[in-house]
Amino acid sequence: MANRTYPTVRVEGERGLAASPATRKRRRPGWLRGEMLIALIVLAPSIFLVAIFIYGFIGWTFYISTVKWDSAVVDYTFVGLKNWQRLFNDARFHSDLRNHLLYAIGFMSQCIVFGFLLAVLLDLRIKGEALFRTIFIFPFAVSGIVTGVAWRWLMQPTTGINLLFAAVGLENFQPSWFVHAKFGMLAVSIAAAWQFTGYVMALYLAGLRGISYELREAAAIDGADSFEIYRYVIIPLLAPVTFVVIVLTGMNSIRIFDLVAAMGGSGPAFATDTLAFNMYQTTFGSYRFSLGAAIGSFMILLSLFLVVPYLRSMRGEVER
Repeated sequence: MANRTYPTVRVEGERGLAASPATRKRRRPGWLRGEMLIALIVLAPSIFLVAIFIYGFIGWTFYISTVKWDSAVVDYTFVGLKNWQRLFNDARFHSDLRNHLLYAIGFMSQCIVFGFLLAVLLDLRIKGEALFRTIFIFPFAVSGIVTGVAWRWLMQPTTGINLLFAAVGLENFQPSWFVHAKFGMLAVSIAAAWQFTGYVMALYLAGLRGISYELREAAAIDGADSFEIYRYVIIPLLAPVTFVVIVLTGMNSIRIFDLVAAMGGSGPAFATDTLAFNMYQTTFGSYRFSLGAAIGSFMILLSLFLVVPYLRSMRGEVER
């Protein structure tokens, strides 16, 4: 049979897949353009307010950090990076960086480990799951000030937890907790982890419930035990959730203020001092507005190490 050549028919229309982008753009319905216009009108006030009260004030903070405003009298004399140089040479600033490192290690590790373990226990469909889930996440609804006041009493050297240690025969084990000259920030991280672990648990539980049960069955059929299933199947699949948890707990480690203020402030030898608490006292206690703005600007730059990777990951998810 002779080969026959059939003409190629190009179909363009509402259902035509071969239509060019320019054609589809020209044939976009008028109601769609109207909806986009309405959406822009509705979002315009929010965009304007965010541009002014967030990004505008961020820019203003960076500008104030470059002027000579060191008293209650406003002084916009430009001094360049002198405030930043003064900040980096300040011994209190060095203590703050050390405290934030200790706090981040203690707080992030506790939230990730205990939040994951609690989520695993609840994922086993235990009896009374709803009650336990409510109990675990309830501390997240408590404000930082209330948490700080409660844990300040619990961690007093002569009351609270130390009395329990003495009651069980551990009279010689009486920690100084948040008044410790070197490791007081680790005690603060315990109170913060108690408040935030329930929220991390909820994130991990949602991730666990999103993993197909067939994957676990397939791994079990291949001979993997429970530990290997979590190590090689579940934990790798929970990597996006872990990344979000790292970003959230990392941001909390940078901006921690209310818990420290309620538990005793900067503590002995700035043992529990933080950048936010330092900025508050410098700005509104000593009226050194430019130096306080430099501390705030440094906190913004520090948060970029978490925000930028998070935004890039979100952009990758949208593109996929």
